[in-house]
Amino acid sequence: MHARAGQARQLTLGGMRLAAALAAGLALAAGAGAALQRYSTPVLPAAYAATAPAEDQAARDASFLRENVRLLAARVGSLQARLVSVDGLGRRVAQVAGVAYTDPELEGALAQEATEAMDDLFTETDAGGVPGLTSAEEIGRQLDQMQSRLAAQADMLSMLDAALTRRSADQARLPTTMPVRDYPYLSSSYGWRRNPVTGRYAMHEGLDFSAPPGTPILAASGGIVTEAKYHNGYGNMVEIDHGDGMVSRYAHAHALLVAPGELVERGQPIARVGSTGRSTGPHLHFEVRMAGQPLDPKLFLGKPAVPATLADASGQPGSGRQLR
Repeated sequence: MHARAGQARQLTLGGMRLAAALAAGLALAAGAGAALQRYSTPVLPAAYAATAPAEDQAARDASFLRENVRLLAARVGSLQARLVSVDGLGRRVAQVAGVAYTDPELEGALAQEATEAMDDLFTETDAGGVPGLTSAEEIGRQLDQMQSRLAAQADMLSMLDAALTRRSADQARLPTTMPVRDYPYLSSSYGWRRNPVTGRYAMHEGLDFSAPPGTPILAASGGIVTEAKYHNGYGNMVEIDHGDGMVSRYAHAHALLVAPGELVERGQPIARVGSTGRSTGPHLHFEVRMAGQPLDPKLFLGKPAVPATLADASGQPGSGRQLR
């Protein structure tokens, strides 16, 4: 050690003194640290320290519940919009398709849908801001009810689709396509007339379309060819089965283009106009039969044009030359 006067001094500490000095230094440091912590950290009351974690957890739980209620309420609104949309869609489709709500295949399902789809789902808004729903449990019940109603409406639309499909199939098999193109004129109509060969009155069970030889004869509707051969009276004839007992016949053909058992489509060429069998000139004799009984083909084709030279004063065919 250096003294003030510049002379060196020597201080020797024994083991006991050194230990005492170290102990005093440690005690001083501990006291200083305790004082610093005491004045830098606020002291919380014991009761508050015990309840603070519980209150924080309750706040977090309440926030989580509010968020879930909000999400569920949004889902309720979305499902309500879907119910209204599906209801309107079903009504529009039925109206466009001409399917009445009194049809047997739709009666009942549509009545239930019409009475339930627009019920009031909500009451006045509560303090929590969720319309008419005060708990997640209540929202869950509303969701279950709406999902059940939405499933019922989906079933109704499925039945509507089935009904439209069945009607489309029924309409598709009807022989409504003209069997000859560019020559829609009748040389003889369906009904009683004087037979041009025998001169006697007889029932004419089809329509006669006068057309040049070789004119394509078209299938009035799709079906299966049951006959394609020569018949006395009919000459070369094609018969097509359209299902449910309905058939169409095409007679006096010059040539046949199909064979028995062949599946044909609507408008497909099946023969060519000729004058085979009991015929006075090239034309097509067209028949439609149901369960073996002849029907007036004009019920399906409409009213083909009649040339003035083939109409009498009353406007009905019969005064001019008739082709059998």
